Amino acid sequence: MKILVQEAILRCGHDGKVENVASQQWVHIKESPILVATDPQGRDISMCPHIGINIKPCNKTMPVTKGYSTFITIGGKAVCLDTVEGFTDGTPPGAVKYTVRRPGQTMVGSTA
Repeated sequence: MKILVQEAILRCGHDGKVENVASQQWVHIKESPILVATDPQGRDISMCPHIGINIKPCNKTMPVTKGYSTFITIGGKAVCLDTVEGFTDGTPPGAVKYTVRRPGQTMVGSTA
């Protein structure tokens, strides 16, 4: 498993783009801040193509359901791994997930 950095690519289940914002700025991999617990949640999703009558496109990420390290922390917060996933606010509710497409770096990994 790779550690996520701000340059990571996360997408909703319809291929909308999740905006990454790192809450910490003191630990980097190749000049990109590492993402830590709660960074992926509450983020804007742009370009979700799931639009129509009575259909709500994915606009925001909900809390992470899995993918935080149980071993590595920064400032007391678990680092995000490339297994991060959670649900979006799109329709149908509780069915559309966001996942990692690319961790943003390939040098640093973790086992859990």
